[in-house]
Amino acid sequence: MTALNPDENKSNQYLTFTLRDEDFAIDIAKVREVLDVSTMTRIPQMPSYISGVINLRGNVVPVLDLGCRLGMEPVVQTKSTCVMIVETTIDEATVAMGTVADSVQMVLDLQTSEIEEVPRMGTNINTDFIDGMGRQGEKFLVILNIDKVLSHGGEDLRLCLDLNPTPAADPATQAEEAASAAA
Repeated sequence: MTALNPDENKSNQYLTFTLRDEDFAIDIAKVREVLDVSTMTRIPQMPSYISGVINLRGNVVPVLDLGCRLGMEPVVQTKSTCVMIVETTIDEATVAMGTVADSVQMVLDLQTSEIEEVPRMGTNINTDFIDGMGRQGEKFLVILNIDKVLSHGGEDLRLCLDLNPTPAADPATQAEEAASAAA
């Protein structure tokens, strides 16, 4: 394996956390805050990875079980279970979302030389949502691209959470559509 970037002196900060006994990390710049699991309102007929919504200072914030979103078993809540509020971009809009993790570990500085490329795992396995593999002592942690995790196959996510409102058409487009419909 080779490092992602030859600039070995560059350091990036990541929030490390666990999902079902596996270690993961995301860019700390994407994390707004970490909360204890609070009262969550379940919404009927949602995909299994959507845990519900929470009230965050008067705002409704959707919460996803991040492990379940990655194909793991649903979270079993413990006293260490938490909700990471992350900012992601969906359809060019910045959206706050909650992601349930089994536990949050620490903020970790990783030098570029400590981040390996994602190993090739075959042609049918999608690893686009992984930014790299961070070395932490003798083991690795998976560095997730949270934007890609939350948007991958996200049409159902946008529909379920109504995060994709129909943009208002400009008057010229509306006039063209009306003329086409009348013809």
